Amino acid sequence: MTDLETLADRLDISDTITRLFVYTDQACWADLRESVFATEVFFDGGFGGPVGPRPGSDIVDDWAAGLGDLDGCQHQSGNQLVEITGDTALAHADAIAVHVKNDAKNGTTRWFVGSYVIGLERGEKGWRINRFEYKLKTIDGNADLT
Repeated sequence: MTDLETLADRLDISDTITRLFVYTDQACWADLRESVFATEVFFDGGFGGPVGPRPGSDIVDDWAAGLGDLDGCQHQSGNQLVEITGDTALAHADAIAVHVKNDAKNGTTRWFVGSYVIGLERGEKGWRINRFEYKLKTIDGNADLT
């Protein structure tokens, strides 16, 4: 692989990770389903739910339902470290997420700070996420948005 091909892969992988967060924040569920997640994803959401393989479309459906009552959602990610091995990649990303519910009585925001382990695979449609592990560091604000 040439340096230019490696650079192109790194940019494609970074764009896929960015789409993960932007499409979630913008509630672009079809785009998230079609251009971010692989058909099957090893999933650990970091909040004590089941860990293991799940259909990518089920993850999107769960997020659409869980985030649907919010008035806003904003993820800021960075510190991406990417290792590419052929048609697979493993990335680390740190992120801060803010969820907003304007009618919450005990504070309108909750903040999550954590990091991600994101695995990707190259397929016919480009790079797709096939591993998603969230490592929560802290929650601040109104955690239940009540």
